[in-house]
Amino acid sequence: MTELQHERTTEELRELAEHAGRELEDASALEILRWAVDTFGEEFCVTSSMEDAVVAHLASRVREGVDVVFLDTGYHFPETIGTRDAVAAVMDVNVITLTPRQTVAEQDAEYGPKLHDRDPDLCCALRKVRPLAEGLENYRAWATGLRRDESPTRANTPVVGWDEKRRKVKVSPIARWTQDDVDAYIAEHGVLTNPLLMDGYPSIGCAPCTRRVLEGEDARAGRWAGRAKTECGLHG
Repeated sequence: MTELQHERTTEELRELAEHAGRELEDASALEILRWAVDTFGEEFCVTSSMEDAVVAHLASRVREGVDVVFLDTGYHFPETIGTRDAVAAVMDVNVITLTPRQTVAEQDAEYGPKLHDRDPDLCCALRKVRPLAEGLENYRAWATGLRRDESPTRANTPVVGWDEKRRKVKVSPIARWTQDDVDAYIAEHGVLTNPLLMDGYPSIGCAPCTRRVLEGEDARAGRWAGRAKTECGLHG
């Protein structure tokens, strides 16, 4: 990390992100990640929900041992934890697991059981949003697997943008990819995926708030089904 990079102000980082978003719009995912690694070095990480390891795999091709941050909410399916463990075991990445300040039992004691049913926004804030913000404190840029084709709320996702909430550069190297692109990359490179993807869960979150998707439904229809809620707050 150069002295110049340490001295960048928040406004300069914002301008850098917006400029890169325009310049890299038509770049490949690897080119976008290479820019991020070259620009931020150890102050760049990949975040992964362990739905699949596509972005982690891409980033590992650019930088061996890249930090891959996983958020363990305490409510994950066993298959998701298993995918995390498999990624840590076989891929050339450094998996870092974040946890909320409270265990599920401690949260239940303070707020009552099944907060996710009564106030899912608060549950997400406590078990996802806050721990991620704390876990990203030592990074200036983070990568996500967001894609524009996933939902209307993600249709304008830039390949590089400014995360106003966390005041960091947010990199979405596969924003322009389709599901077919993802499937093709997984097949070509043998990338690890969550077994639930083959069991009717095209979008995988916490177990209490995720159901199988019915034929003809949107891929994210199984998340917070029956509620107006469509995002956990990590990307909103």
